[in-house]
Amino acid sequence: MTRTAVVLFNLGGPDSLEAVEPFLFNLFSDPAIIRLPRLFRHFVAGRISRRRAPIAQEIYRQIGGKSPIVEQTEAQAKALQEALSDLGQVRVFIAMRYWHPKSDVTAIEVRGFAPDRIMLLPLYPQFSTTTSKSSLVDWYRAASNVGLVAPRVTTTALCCYATSDGMIEAQGELIAPLLAAAVAKGPVRLLLSAHGLPERIVKRGDPYAWQVEQTAARIVAKLGIGGLDWKLCYQSRVGPMQWIGPATEDEIKRAGADGVALVVAPIAFVSEHSETLVELDIEYRELAEASGVPAYDRAPAIGCHPAFISALADLTRQSLNRAPSQDDSMFSLDGGRVCPAQHSGCPLAAD
Repeated sequence: MTRTAVVLFNLGGPDSLEAVEPFLFNLFSDPAIIRLPRLFRHFVAGRISRRRAPIAQEIYRQIGGKSPIVEQTEAQAKALQEALSDLGQVRVFIAMRYWHPKSDVTAIEVRGFAPDRIMLLPLYPQFSTTTSKSSLVDWYRAASNVGLVAPRVTTTALCCYATSDGMIEAQGELIAPLLAAAVAKGPVRLLLSAHGLPERIVKRGDPYAWQVEQTAARIVAKLGIGGLDWKLCYQSRVGPMQWIGPATEDEIKRAGADGVALVVAPIAFVSEHSETLVELDIEYRELAEASGVPAYDRAPAIGCHPAFISALADLTRQSLNRAPSQDDSMFSLDGGRVCPAQHSGCPLAAD
């Protein structure tokens, strides 16, 4: 019987206040984030992490002194493994990009399982060179170091699933009740908030923003509310550089000026962490109150929603049904390339 390993990727987060600074250093020393030669990159990463550590520690202090992302990813892995139980010998692992468990440790665990096939499944629905690509590159390095390479094992990676029916269904089911309750009290606007990205990265061909737009459009279509007042926006801007917009903060202020209530939904995060539990739930709620927004509600991240887990299971089955070949190491929700040609950062060759 074929033995299959599925590896779920996420960014990870500090597991203590003491881990905040080294976590930030790992983040900012990633060449996908700071695109400088290694020596300069590490110098810059050290300065940024030292400067931001006290601010970030205060953020994590508000949610118990650590990030909950590992525990939530473990729960997703357990749910996915149960959903794939009909396939026989399948085991789901997790690998974090910037904190434990990192790919080096997970690769050793996977090797111990001795799989015939490995399915790489980033928990970033929309592909970006700063998230999905970075995690996959790091995995391939770690896997090569422990001998998890062809012909010993066949590896397939999913690059993106921005419009997956199951994911969109999960988003819709979490948003709809909040909208219904808000509409009953007066005018409401839906903000679909995604993590921001510097404009220079998008201009270099990163397809993330385009894919986020596809996710937002599909969620709105799924809700099926005629004349819905909604806006796509971006949060978590850092530093003085230009970021893609509009900014979530600006849209909150605009809602206050317009006198409309807000329902805010994270559409690029699949688990709760500092950007949702602090930024959305605390900081943006306070901004909404100060801006005169009549009411502020936030939809939860999709987490272990059955429709989302079912979508991940279906994507895994699609991977297993594909004929293994050297040219078939990566696929998208639709199999081939989905991004327009101008997005040179897409990992799939143009058709």
